[in-house]
Amino acid sequence: MSKIITFPHMGFYYIPIKYLVSNITHCKVLVPPQITKKTISLGSKYSPDYVCVPFKYNLGNFIEALDNGANVILQAGGGCRYGYYAELQEQILKDLNYDFEFINFIEGNHVSIKNIYTYAKSVNKKLNIFKFSYYVLNTMLMIIIMDKLSKYPRENMGFEVEKNSFAKTEKNFLKELERDKHSPISLIKIYFKLKKRYKNIKIKKPKNCLKIGIVGELYSIMEPFCSNHIETKLASYGIEVHRFTTLTYLLFIKKFNIKRLLRKGKKYLKYHLGADATESVVLSQELAKKNYDGIVHIKSFGCTPEINAMPILEKISNDYKIPIIYFSFDSGDSDVAIDTRLEAFYDMIIQKKENIMNDLNTKKEKN
Repeated sequence: MSKIITFPHMGFYYIPIKYLVSNITHCKVLVPPQITKKTISLGSKYSPDYVCVPFKYNLGNFIEALDNGANVILQAGGGCRYGYYAELQEQILKDLNYDFEFINFIEGNHVSIKNIYTYAKSVNKKLNIFKFSYYVLNTMLMIIIMDKLSKYPRENMGFEVEKNSFAKTEKNFLKELERDKHSPISLIKIYFKLKKRYKNIKIKKPKNCLKIGIVGELYSIMEPFCSNHIETKLASYGIEVHRFTTLTYLLFIKKFNIKRLLRKGKKYLKYHLGADATESVVLSQELAKKNYDGIVHIKSFGCTPEINAMPILEKISNDYKIPIIYFSFDSGDSDVAIDTRLEAFYDMIIQKKENIMNDLNTKKEKN
């Protein structure tokens, strides 16, 4: 029986992952259906109640992919207790009588490139280290390009003159990336072409617009469905949105950055909090110092490192007088409740902004 490989979703990063897996294994790759409420419903139904929500989303991904014909599952989630979930996910799926092969690339709670090569070589005898390195480097370049290009629309889509201009341009860009064959030169050409297209989109942006920073747990930040498309909703209020956690950061920067973060955040931190919590604290402090109008902290329900960070974030909020809103996402979240809280947060920060501007104008008049 031929191998049909699948893996879990995380935003649009399925595109470079599919590119890598299909090229190094020469097997058919089946990307799970786009994440919907059905995905989280399936995952929640068969997951332990108090497990974190990425586990539930990934399990739902696996069930939908297996139902569509996949017979090999790749798992590479690590960095926190999620790195120990693979065995549990495999057992749950086997208890549901699915026939499949489960490949876990985690070693020491981090992705092992060596294990990826070993598996790919076992299914693709023609693969050698040079071809493998070429496709890995191409995949890395693709990820870097995606992350670099996502920054500009995130900061400006709330001010576009023609509605959905950025979304339409991004959709065309992703279609272009989904082609199987890419070279470093073709990827760089795509980067400059799309960068120009983004810059040509007309925006009407106030000089002193509202600025919001998003911090928190990586999956909730990078998977739009999990966070109820919070970036798009914030932008719809005419807010410049900043998000700092990307796959580029996680793969290439994070492990070299912890000591620097602890130095910068020494007022609030003595030790690394684990997962993304140290970043949440230090970034919030930096955003407060840069006079951002507010911070949105998002996490999955039960994410222990982020729970540990929250009391420190409250202290930062009090010290710097910066509003912080907290969202803890799980399978039973109400869209209406999230929208209502966001609207109230927007009303609060705009009122705060207006009060600051009035005070400044009053001081100018007196002078």
